[in-house]
Amino acid sequence: LLGRGTANLDRSEVRRYVKGKRVMITGAGGSIGQEICRQVAGYEPSCMVLFEISEFGLYEIERCLKKQHPNLKILAFAGDIRHPEEINAAIDQAGGVDVIYHSAAYKHVPLMESNVTACFRTNVLGTARLARVAVERKVDMFVMISSDKAVRPTSMMGASKRIAERLISELSSNSTTFVSVRFGNVLESSGSVIPLFKEQIAAGGPVTVTSPDVKRFFMTIPEAV
Repeated sequence: LLGRGTANLDRSEVRRYVKGKRVMITGAGGSIGQEICRQVAGYEPSCMVLFEISEFGLYEIERCLKKQHPNLKILAFAGDIRHPEEINAAIDQAGGVDVIYHSAAYKHVPLMESNVTACFRTNVLGTARLARVAVERKVDMFVMISSDKAVRPTSMMGASKRIAERLISELSSNSTTFVSVRFGNVLESSGSVIPLFKEQIAAGGPVTVTSPDVKRFFMTIPEAV
């Protein structure tokens, strides 16, 4: 499906930065969040805060990490990025946080067209509240996982991600560096269109491609992270 070899990246710089840091991952139980957790754990942080609204997702990634990294300090926090008091409580548990990887978001394009309020509340307001807490708590680095759909957005999901990008890029801060990273269509992620296409092909079609002019850029979950 990828149509090319997977990209092997030089991770030594990432290891140098993450090693010994206190790292918080929002949306830690999602398909992207879980892979961020697995890779970060391999870079030997001093502490990992898994922040997740889904109880089952949080249970799964905590169980996986504790099995693979028994000596790593892991804090599993069931919380909502829309509530600053819960973000602060998670940071307090860790004794402070150096880096936040923010992957908590609604990502499903058609579903968000009919759930505009939920999409805006989480993707925009949730990001804004999380970013504000990051500044207040003097977090060094805030990395937001965005989407290629934020480029000239034509959907509610894409628009919400674009607004979130603008929010963090325009937030005044002397202490926190804000970065947005746009992912393409990530194979096997919960937001990927590929499982739908595979299901449609298995059933004999039709395959619901939006337009013959649409270009899709695919990457694997490990590549994206």
